[in-house]
Amino acid sequence: MRVFVDTSAFYALLSPNDSHHGEAARIWAGLLEVRAELETHNYILVETVSIIQSRLGFKAAEAFLQSLRGVVRVHWIDEELHSRAESAFRTAERGDLSLVDCVSFEVMRLRGCELAFAFDRHFGEHRFAVLKPLASLANDQG
Repeated sequence: MRVFVDTSAFYALLSPNDSHHGEAARIWAGLLEVRAELETHNYILVETVSIIQSRLGFKAAEAFLQSLRGVVRVHWIDEELHSRAESAFRTAERGDLSLVDCVSFEVMRLRGCELAFAFDRHFGEHRFAVLKPLASLANDQG
């Protein structure tokens, strides 16, 4: 199972004050249990580290980066992919849709990834399946 991980999921996972924290922890544990292929991109890392550092401090941001090694595959955005996302961003003309979201959708399409670990409604609006908390994701693999 290939799953794209968004900033909203990373932050919910790390912040006990986030309203989705418990849900995120259950989903993350299930993903690790089934050894899902976890993917993200470098813009998500920049966005997540910035949020973590400003809200939780430098040590939390550093620990976040360290914890991803060997667990989450990071795709690096090149000029062509950035341009496609920027075009989608302009076309959407929505104040609530970020350029990072548009990059995420482009990466997911490019990678053939239809499943997102996210608490951002835009993923569903763009016809990606969003993980919901399950008793055990492993049971769905059988």
